[in-house]
Amino acid sequence: MFKLNLKIALRNLWKYKGYTAINVFGLSIGLASCILIFIFVSYQTSFDKDYVNSDRIYRVVSSWKYADANEFQSPGVPLPLAPAMRNDFSQFEKVAAIQQSGGIVKVKAQKGKSEIKDSESVFYAEPSFFEIFDYNWLSGNANQALNTPNTVVLSEKMAIKYFGDWQKAVGNSINFNTDKDFKVTGVIKDNPQNSSFPLGIIFSYSSYNNRNLKVWNSVSSSSECFVLLKKGVAVTELDKPLQQFIKKYYVEKGPGKEGHQFQPLSDIHHNEDYGNFANQVTPYKQILGLAIIGLFLLITACINFVNLATAQAISRSKEVGVRKVMGSRRKQLIWQFLSETALITVIALLLACVLTELTLPKMENLFGGDVNFSLFGEPIIFIFLLGLLVLVSFLAGLYPALVMSGFSPALAIKNKVAANAGGVGLRKTLVVVQFAITAILIVSTLVVIKQMSYIRDKSLGFDTDAIAMINLPTDSVSQIKYSGFKERLLAINGVKSISFNGGAPSSGNNNETSFNYNSSKSAEFQVNVKTADDEYFKTFGLTLIAGRQLAKSDTTKEFVVNETLLKKLNVKNPADAIGKIMRIWGASGPVVGVVKDFNNYSLHEAIAPIAIFSRKRNYENVAIKLDKKEMLATLKKIESTFNATFPDYVYENNFFDESLKEYYETEQIMGTLFKVFAGVVIFISFIGLFGLISFVATQRTKEIAIRKVLGASNLELIKMLNSSFLWMVLIANMVAWPVAYIFVKNWLAGFEYRIDLSIWPFVFAMLISMTITIITVTLRSYKAAKANTIDALKYE
Repeated sequence: MFKLNLKIALRNLWKYKGYTAINVFGLSIGLASCILIFIFVSYQTSFDKDYVNSDRIYRVVSSWKYADANEFQSPGVPLPLAPAMRNDFSQFEKVAAIQQSGGIVKVKAQKGKSEIKDSESVFYAEPSFFEIFDYNWLSGNANQALNTPNTVVLSEKMAIKYFGDWQKAVGNSINFNTDKDFKVTGVIKDNPQNSSFPLGIIFSYSSYNNRNLKVWNSVSSSSECFVLLKKGVAVTELDKPLQQFIKKYYVEKGPGKEGHQFQPLSDIHHNEDYGNFANQVTPYKQILGLAIIGLFLLITACINFVNLATAQAISRSKEVGVRKVMGSRRKQLIWQFLSETALITVIALLLACVLTELTLPKMENLFGGDVNFSLFGEPIIFIFLLGLLVLVSFLAGLYPALVMSGFSPALAIKNKVAANAGGVGLRKTLVVVQFAITAILIVSTLVVIKQMSYIRDKSLGFDTDAIAMINLPTDSVSQIKYSGFKERLLAINGVKSISFNGGAPSSGNNNETSFNYNSSKSAEFQVNVKTADDEYFKTFGLTLIAGRQLAKSDTTKEFVVNETLLKKLNVKNPADAIGKIMRIWGASGPVVGVVKDFNNYSLHEAIAPIAIFSRKRNYENVAIKLDKKEMLATLKKIESTFNATFPDYVYENNFFDESLKEYYETEQIMGTLFKVFAGVVIFISFIGLFGLISFVATQRTKEIAIRKVLGASNLELIKMLNSSFLWMVLIANMVAWPVAYIFVKNWLAGFEYRIDLSIWPFVFAMLISMTITIITVTLRSYKAAKANTIDALKYE
C-alpha cells in the first residue's frame, strides 16, 4: 500500500508541476529559515549550562536606588564583599572573588623561539572559583593551583600560544606588566564558545593589589563575586540574611543606598543590566522575537500549501470520485493526500538542509569569526528536523486531505463539485493571516532600521571622530615617561591634541563611588568618576556651560561636574556650583566647571552624575585627536614613538567611534536577522499569492471568457481579480497594526533614548504589501484576461 501511495503521489506531483514547484520552493525557504533560527536560538540558550552545579551557582550583583526612583546596576561588588559573605552566610558552600584586568604578558625565549610579548585580558581568581566551576584540568588541580601568590593557571589555548605545547607550560613562568613573574601551576581545558567566562590567564587572587581591598563605598564593574549555594538551599532563603548583611556593612559605613541581588548563572548571558566578562549579551526578548519570526515563517509556508491545495481540490475532484467508486474509503484517501504532503515536505526539507549549509557561513560571519554553528553537530538538530517534518506534514496536509476526501463521488465524477468546496472562506482567512504576519514584520523592520539610524546619528555630547585610544602602561616607572611621551606625540604632524585619562567619556569600564558635596555628609547617591588631564575637554569636544576646565595637575585638586549631578543635588543654576567643595577618594577640591551632559553609557541607559578630575596614577589610556588627511602616516609614527618610549609594552590602538558601535552589536545583529527573515516571509507570501491567483484565474476561466464576450475590457477584468485580494490585504493590515504597535513599543522601551513612534511605518507597510499584491495579481490576471475566449468556452 505504501509503495502504491508513493507511486501515485509522485505521479500527481509531476502532473501538477507548477503547483509542486511553488510548494517545494516556498516550503524549503521557510524550513531553511526555521532551521537557521533554531540553530541560533539553541546556541544562545545553551550558554553556561555545562557546569555540574550550574543550578546552584549565582553571581552577586550590585544596585543603587536613588531618591528620584532611578536605579543603577553593576555586575561589580566592593572588594571586601567576598570575604565578608564567606564569613556571614552559612547558606553558601563556596564563595569566590574574581577580578578582570589587563596588561602585558611576556614569556622568555624558549628553544628555537624568540621572546613572546602580548597584550592580554587577565583575571585574578580565588582558589574557590575552580571549586564552584568544575573545569577540566589537563594539569594541576583546583585545590592547590592558585593557593599561593605569584602563581598562574593557563587555558590550553594560552599554554600552547606561549609554550608551544601545554605539557611544557607547567613549571615555567610568565611575566606580567614587567614587574612580576608568575609560575604556571595548572592548565585547564578551553572554555566552549557558549561561555560567559573567556578565561585564558588566571592569576592567584593573593597576587592582586588594590588600595580598595577594604573599602566598601567603591565599586568597579571588573570586580565580581560568585557563590555556590548548599544543596537544598533556595535563593529565596537568602533575602533576610542579605538585608542583615547590607545593614551591617552599608547603612552606617557606606553611602546607604547600595543593595545586592543574587543573579542565577543561567541569566548572565541574557541580562543587559549587568553584562559579563565575554561582553556578549543576547536578551531573552530578542531570542523570543526571533523564535516568533521562525513560527511566522512556518505558518506562512504552511498557509501557502493549504491555500494551493484547497484551490487545487476542484481539479482533482474526478480523481477522488473514481477512487471512491472503486472502493476507496475516506481514511485511505486521507492517508493518500497526507503522503503527498509528506513527500513534498521531505523534498523541501532536503532542499532546506542544502540551503542551510550554504547559508551557515554567512551567519557565522554575522556573529564573528569565533562562532561556529553546525547543522549536524548536535543530536537535538535531528530531533528538530524530524519534528518539523511531522508538524508541517500534518499542519499543511490535514485540512486539504479532509476537504478532498469528503467529496461526493457522484458529483465529483460529473465535475459538479461546488466551486467553494475547496474552502474559499478558509482560503480568504488564511490569506488575511498571511498578509497580517507580513505587515507585522514590515512594520517591525522599518522601526528597527529607523531606531538604529537614530542611534548612529544622535549627538552623544562629545566628539567621536578620528580619536585613537591607546592603552598605557600604568606602572610607576612608565608614568614618569608620560610627559616626554606627550611632547614627542605633539611633535608629530597630524596630531591635533592629546589627553591622558582613565577612560573615554563613554566607556564600558565605569567606576561608581560615594562623595561629599559642600558638607561633611555623603551625598544620597553615587557619582561616576572619570580621571583625566586638562586636555580631556578639548580632545573629546566636551562643552562647558559654567566655569572652566581642569587646570594642569597630576593630582586631584579640583573637579568638573555634569548637569545631571547638579540636578540630583537640586542645584538649579550651574554657576552656583562653582567654588563648592567636593571630596572623592579622600581628595578634596573646589568645583571649577560644569560640563554639558553627555551620554556616558549606551543609549539604553540614562546619563549618570559625573565628576571629572585629575589623578595621574589612574590614567590607563591616551586619547589622540588626529587629522583625517594624514591619519595612516600619523598612526605609524605614533606606534614607533610608543615602542621607543615603552619598549617593554605592546602598542594597542582602538578608534573611539568603533568601540561605541560595540554597545549596539546585538541590536545590529538582530536588526540584520529581522530584515533577512522579514524579506523571506514577504517572498514566501507573494510566491504563494502568485500560485493562488493562478489557480483562481484557472477556476474562473469560463467566467472571464463570458465577461469578455459581453464586452469587458482587459483592464476591467484585471481590476475584478485585484479587488478581492486588495480587500484582504487591507483587512490584514488593520489586524496587524495593533499587534505590531505593541511589539515595537515594547522593543523601543529598552532604549532610554528612542525615536517617537509615528503612523508612517504602518502606512508604509500597507503601501508595500498592497503594491506587491497589485503587481503579483496583475501579472497573472493579465495573462488570464488575454487568453483566447473561444478556447476558454469550447472545453465543455
